[in-house]
Amino acid sequence: MNKTVGLVLIIVGIAMLVWTGFSYTKREKVVDAGPIQISADKEKSVNWPPYAGGIILVAGVIVFVTSKKK
Repeated sequence: MNKTVGLVLIIVGIAMLVWTGFSYTKREKVVDAGPIQISADKEKSVNWPPYAGGIILVAGVIVFVTSKKK
C-alpha cells in the first residue's frame, strides 16, 4: 500500500514540476435584468509554485523507499 502511495506522489510531483498551472474559461452573468441576460467569458488561471511539486516528489521518494516489502 505504501509503495502505491509513494508512486502516486512521485507522479504528481513530476507533473507539478512540468506543468506549473492551468487556465480555464468560465461564463459569468454580467447583466440579469428580467428576460434579458448578458454573459461574458472570463479566463481564470490556477498556478502553484514549482517548489510544491519538488516537495511532493521528495515526499513520494521517501515514502517509496521507506515502505517495507512483504
